[in-house]
Amino acid sequence: MKVALIQQKYYGSKEETIKVTSEKIKEAAIGGAKLVVLQELHQNEYFCQSEDTAFFEYATNFDEDVRYWSSVTKEANVVLVTSLFERRAPGLYHNTAVVFESDGNIAGKYRKMHIPDDPGFYEKFYFTPGDLGFGPIQTSIGKLGVLVCWDQWYPEAARIMTLKGAELLIYPTAIGWFDADADAEKKRQLDAWITVQRAHAVANGVPVLSCNRVGFERDPSGTMEGIRFWGNSFVTGPQGEMLTHASHQDETILYVDIDLEQTKAVRDIWPFLRDRRIDAYKEIVERFCD
Repeated sequence: MKVALIQQKYYGSKEETIKVTSEKIKEAAIGGAKLVVLQELHQNEYFCQSEDTAFFEYATNFDEDVRYWSSVTKEANVVLVTSLFERRAPGLYHNTAVVFESDGNIAGKYRKMHIPDDPGFYEKFYFTPGDLGFGPIQTSIGKLGVLVCWDQWYPEAARIMTLKGAELLIYPTAIGWFDADADAEKKRQLDAWITVQRAHAVANGVPVLSCNRVGFERDPSGTMEGIRFWGNSFVTGPQGEMLTHASHQDETILYVDIDLEQTKAVRDIWPFLRDRRIDAYKEIVERFCD
């Protein structure tokens, strides 16, 4: 199965950005992709750099956004993973991945479960933690274990998705560097980000698809300079082998062929799920074990 990850920058407005994204989706479809993955909050700038109630206005168009991407999906005839700002009720918002079937119908949703709160990443101000749990989304191309950005650091999320039958782990992402950081620190951060996700592939015997933004986006509040999103979108196979890997700065459609049958072959020789000691894992649900 050919998949495509669309790594791109923000084009200064929602209208221009989604125009470019839509064109790239159609290009990916012409290129043979059956699954297309977009980056986190791909319609707008990464607005979580500051705490500003004006940005909640972005979420009021959620239903309209769903209709728009549904039409794009249907025209392209691909399964599409989007990442949208959902207004569920006044004062209640989610960072929501909506997965569309190739006919434009909604295959399912995932609401981001782990919400960060760090300088330049003030997501707790905007997003309520998800309440849909870790449930794979059934599509015509298989069961998709869709998670979002900060979720990628948590092996529990990847494991539960796998135990529920996910055939792919998919991470729409928005992560980057601060220019003032030392080069050595930037390298440590990037290496950790790639390593932890490759480890999810190895531990669970499934391919992992991670799609990140590129480009520099200024902090609108002026408190910080801004974030330089580090790209590096990639896909690994079920042994953590790197199948394709994008640069840190270029926009690209990252194509790769995935053999879903390889999961069985890998799990037959590395039976990690067989050897789990489920009788000895009670502490995993504790905050901390003294």
